[in-house]
Amino acid sequence: MKAIQNKIVGLCICLFMVSINIQAQKKKTAPAQSSSYTLEGNITGLTDGTAVKLIPGATHSSELPVAETALKDGKFTFEGKLKEPRFFYVVFGKNKGNISVMVENSKIKITATGSVSDNEGEWISFKNVVIAGSKSHDYYLKQTAFKEELNNDYAEYHKGTEELGKLYSDARVAGNKKVMDSIANTPEWKAFEVKEKAFFAKVEKTTLDLIAKHKTNWWGPFFMITQYSYFTPEQKPIYEQFSPAAKQSYYGQVVDKDLNPKSLIGTSIANFGLKDKDGKTLNAKDIVAGKKYILVDFWASWCAPCRKEIPNLKTAYTEYSNKGFEILSISIDSDEKAWQKALGQENMQWPNLYDDDKVSKAFNVKTIPATYLVDSKGVIIGDNLRGAELDAKLKELMKS
Repeated sequence: MKAIQNKIVGLCICLFMVSINIQAQKKKTAPAQSSSYTLEGNITGLTDGTAVKLIPGATHSSELPVAETALKDGKFTFEGKLKEPRFFYVVFGKNKGNISVMVENSKIKITATGSVSDNEGEWISFKNVVIAGSKSHDYYLKQTAFKEELNNDYAEYHKGTEELGKLYSDARVAGNKKVMDSIANTPEWKAFEVKEKAFFAKVEKTTLDLIAKHKTNWWGPFFMITQYSYFTPEQKPIYEQFSPAAKQSYYGQVVDKDLNPKSLIGTSIANFGLKDKDGKTLNAKDIVAGKKYILVDFWASWCAPCRKEIPNLKTAYTEYSNKGFEILSISIDSDEKAWQKALGQENMQWPNLYDDDKVSKAFNVKTIPATYLVDSKGVIIGDNLRGAELDAKLKELMKS
């Protein structure tokens, strides 16, 4: 009996040793996890010496390059380390064209054919773009493939309404309500509005589903910042659904800073100059000279909460402008024509200027609408005052 026990023990020992050897062999043969990245590019069609920069994307801010080089025999290489995958733009020339890529700690290769436009600006476009070696990039493309379907939907519901849409737009810019009402009452326009409403409902649902699907990891805040070009307070509940790990990730912190910018109350603002709708540069100090209180209002034509607030601003302006109150609205629109169009629609009676990306940064604007109440000395004494809150604050100040 004892001999049998000894054989069993011996067999167990042998099996244990075999298991150890197998595990050791697996460790030897398993590929090592890379702790750094190598991003290699092979671009045909561009001249040697063309500048190449690696610039962070998905931050809602203008970022500086983390690395720079130049094409040599159509090739370039970037190397570095990342704590987690990040979205970058590989920018060519003097910001003339770019290729986006999700970079992770692996060996990544980009191949593409570039061409320089003969038109003014000499913009660079790319075709046959292939990115290999980044699992994160493959996943990003898979998760955002729905955009092609949305683009097709958008083109489809606009078919046959181009001329009618232009007539309506022209009438709105001209303030011709009679023509607008006439167009709006046609069966064609009503059908268009139904399709448009359905389209934007689909966009919203698709976006929210994509973000919610990834609420437990860094992909959630990443998709949030890439699906929204700018945040408004309405997006705060979307951020709150994220897990602690998602919030603590790099993109989780980027979103948090955008949604919850640091208060500037008590700080002084510097003078700045921006262009008005006629292209004339106006200085803030000249606009607010002799005023007791100035509300600096950052907005955009596409921002629904911003435009919803304009009637409240008009009420405050009517009530207090003759008592030393001024409003200075600054648009962050990337499309200047859209801003000009919105100005014609809203008919605001106070100064309106167009942001140069520097002024909004100086005010640390991360979400809109963003308002800053400034006193006659240029000190910010309140922020995000809107509607009843703004009225109450102005009443209090004007009494004192």
